[in-house]
Amino acid sequence: MFGIGVPELLIILVIILIIFGVGKLPQIGSALGKGIHNFKQNVSDDGDSPRKPTEISDKER
Repeated sequence: MFGIGVPELLIILVIILIIFGVGKLPQIGSALGKGIHNFKQNVSDDGDSPRKPTEISDKER
């Protein structure tokens, strides 16, 4: 996983705790989880939903 081991992950976690504090950690985790979920949902969108055209060319008129 990107060459990051357990010691590096622990150091990153400690830095995050120092910067944001323990109180904000649940909010940050929730926002991060929602962002990842939305990203995966948009990436896996197979085009079932109709999309409106952004620009109509002269040929289509």
